[in-house]
Amino acid sequence: MKKLFVLILLFSISITAQNKRAMTFDDLWSMKRIGTVTLSADGKTIAFNSTIFNYDENKGNSDIYLMNSDGSNLRVFKNSEKNESSPSFSPVGNKVAYTLSGQIWISDIDGSNPIQLTNLSGGASGISWSPDGSKILFVSDVYPECATDDCNKQKDEAKEKSKVKASIFTELMYRHWDGWRGEKRSHLFMVDVASKEAVDLTLFSKFDVPPISLGSAKDYSFSPDGKEIAFVMNTDEFLATSTNNDIFLINVNEIKKGEKTPFTRLTENKGNDNQPVYSPDGRYIAFTSMARAGFEADKQRVMLFDRVKKNFKDLTTNFDRSAYELVWSPDSKTIYFNADNEVHQSVYKLDITTQKIETLLKEYSSSGLLVSNSNKLYFKQQRTTLPFEIFSLNPDGSNLTQLSFVNKDLLAQLEMNPMETFWAKGAGGTPVQSMIVKPPFFDPNKKYPMIFLIHGGPQSNWADDFHYRWNQQKFASKGYVVVSPNPRGSTGYGQKFTDEISGDWAGKVYVDLMNTYDYAIKNFSFIDPKNTFAAGASYGGYMINWIAGNNQKFNALVSHAGVFNLESMYGTTEELWFVEWEFKGTPWQNRKLYEKFSPHRHIHKAKTPVLITHGAFDFRVSEEQAFQLFTSLQRLNVPSKFLYFPDETHFIQKPQNARLWWTTVFDWYEQWKKK
Repeated sequence: MKKLFVLILLFSISITAQNKRAMTFDDLWSMKRIGTVTLSADGKTIAFNSTIFNYDENKGNSDIYLMNSDGSNLRVFKNSEKNESSPSFSPVGNKVAYTLSGQIWISDIDGSNPIQLTNLSGGASGISWSPDGSKILFVSDVYPECATDDCNKQKDEAKEKSKVKASIFTELMYRHWDGWRGEKRSHLFMVDVASKEAVDLTLFSKFDVPPISLGSAKDYSFSPDGKEIAFVMNTDEFLATSTNNDIFLINVNEIKKGEKTPFTRLTENKGNDNQPVYSPDGRYIAFTSMARAGFEADKQRVMLFDRVKKNFKDLTTNFDRSAYELVWSPDSKTIYFNADNEVHQSVYKLDITTQKIETLLKEYSSSGLLVSNSNKLYFKQQRTTLPFEIFSLNPDGSNLTQLSFVNKDLLAQLEMNPMETFWAKGAGGTPVQSMIVKPPFFDPNKKYPMIFLIHGGPQSNWADDFHYRWNQQKFASKGYVVVSPNPRGSTGYGQKFTDEISGDWAGKVYVDLMNTYDYAIKNFSFIDPKNTFAAGASYGGYMINWIAGNNQKFNALVSHAGVFNLESMYGTTEELWFVEWEFKGTPWQNRKLYEKFSPHRHIHKAKTPVLITHGAFDFRVSEEQAFQLFTSLQRLNVPSKFLYFPDETHFIQKPQNARLWWTTVFDWYEQWKKK
């Protein structure tokens, strides 16, 4: 009888596996993507927005849903054809604020009685409530010289009507990421919920709130008594080389409409200070801080400002990870935060008195931390096999529970193998961790081609997450083993490991990568050494370009948004602090280092076929980098192809463009496979 049961069980598993299939492009783009998650003041209700993409319309639509905090009673809050997003519960009563058509609205918790709260020409976003629910902080784009919205409207209309579209620049940072900055700046506003009267708190300021880079919607908040506002701003004159974001304070009683609001500087640190969060008892402001000026990937410490003693304390002196999101426990004794930790984004608990740090949840990638009045944690979590879903966790780290299942039916149809990790010896014998994802219906007795993925940043990492652009399951879906190394420069392995790529872009990191490649070929018999391919984006694209001129290990390469000529990249990128930190100065100050590690100086040795992909609105790594690379390869008669997107940025984000990208990449690999 026992044997019969086992046979029936195995047969059932086999039938289930047969009913599953490999992930397709349509699967990837039909998944619902959870964005903002928020919790009601009483801890009973969760609100979140979810985006789904329409391939034919080539765009996405975001709707807002509610559910009980135990995961039950999922229901619609707002789901029109317009984008509703960024829900935020009022601290009192049953109101929910959200954004719709670029403005802030408020409705009752059942979705009834919608009221448009703002109507500003520069839009409104980034909702942060006052403790009594009477006011909301938000940001809006304005002309710094304008005192009224009528002034902003008039300038917008005049600009639109003008036949001259030229711009005159007198300072750098005239464009950023994928947009031209123009004359407007992001200002911090406060709106009275009852009267709908909005006040510009940074009136006439030429500085952005939050800062143009290294900032977020977490960069402003009310004190628990509602009498003070903390916010983040960078006031350095030469913004293109500055990471000097600082925290400022406003006395709410000094706010007067139409007048400049006085504010005081809290932090004097020359590195990046951000994310001020008041303790519930009002005694402290916790914030994250980087010590070194001009370095965007320095260790992000958890700092504590005592509002009574007027002193600062570093709470993470002995913790060798960078803290991301901070959230207080209700009793003001504990700070919860998340941080990159090897291939995970782990959740931690910090006792502010003893400075003891405890790992509550190591595995997976968790973000958007929230704490209820009963001290329960809520957050989004993703894995290589799971797009973002909402989870809860007890304050002692027990009882991890999945609450939402927005992609349950689709995921049940897909065959995906969870990620695994392995370690190889990098430069100097330093251990280097990599992820490996095996293809669907994997058979260890077969041979599979390998895709070797190199991450960007370079100060970032491959993690156990569900990346919609560089999705490891999608790469594996066509029958490839996917190996994703975290070499020097990667986060989650201590600050020294992260630091060791700066000034050494193709030194130890290159050895780390090639040693990892050799280890995988030698130790995994299911990898076909005759068919290996590589791909990377941004810094990863840089390394692909370096590999093209320095070895012939791979059948074919894919370089997306990759740096090719370091000196010309310096002249066309926007955040100059990045290149000046990474190459220890400007090209005229340290030309030898730029020349030493520039792929264009080695490209004459290239033989491996290269597919280049790039977007016209990529201002981080300008399109001219791709033009130079393609010209060089074509002139050298190296097999090459250039996929150019005139309507994309550093990232390929439109569904129809993304399909073309994936199809072209897989076709390129197939073309160079050895039978």
